[in-house]
Amino acid sequence: MIKEALQYIIMNFTSETKNIEGQIYSTQPLHAVRQATPEPLQVRNLSGLVDYIIHNYDEQPAVLIQVSSPTEVNVYSTFNRDMIRNHLLKASALLPSIPFERFLDLEHFNILLQSCFVPNEHRQTLLAIVGNVKDEHVTTFGDDGIAQQVTAKTGVATVAPVVVPNPVFLKPFRTFVEIVQPESQFVFRMQKGPTAALFEADGGAWKLTAIDSIRAYLSDRLQDQIKGGRVTIIA
Repeated sequence: MIKEALQYIIMNFTSETKNIEGQIYSTQPLHAVRQATPEPLQVRNLSGLVDYIIHNYDEQPAVLIQVSSPTEVNVYSTFNRDMIRNHLLKASALLPSIPFERFLDLEHFNILLQSCFVPNEHRQTLLAIVGNVKDEHVTTFGDDGIAQQVTAKTGVATVAPVVVPNPVFLKPFRTFVEIVQPESQFVFRMQKGPTAALFEADGGAWKLTAIDSIRAYLSDRLQDQIKGGRVTIIA
């Protein structure tokens, strides 16, 4: 009985490899034992990422920094034995929610401009218009069918038709606060109510500007680590 049991074990649990016409086969099914990989450390700004790299907390001989988007930067080590990169850190920008392409009443639109956009000339122009509208009627005029005007307060006691500017160039908070927010083009529209909305009109070019600014920021603050070959940045 014992002899038969040993023979059964040898026949059914001993693995061999065979080369058949250049292809390697196993006589038993095999399952890979995966190497454990860490969960990435989460931070909300670029300065946290820089501190992590400078202090080399996890004692990594070299790391790769990937600027994935205007709102996300990742830090990786090299491949492990399973040819998977260890994801060491993820920086995700903490940003306000800006409702583009949605018409808002002028009170909420005014608050949005003041709280979610960097001050510039066009922001001030829009604030002056939406803060002084005196009539709910919005008219479209001109041969192109694009230009708009509203009745707004233009002096201490006077009102007059005011042309709504288009396009406008604004700097909403859309990337990490450590870098200059990219300015981009928007279409500003108003409707009866009155309500107002902003529509992005640069084809996403601001994203490339933001990514390049993030790379420049990191390159400046990690220049010693880059020169020493411990950090590589791709974007």
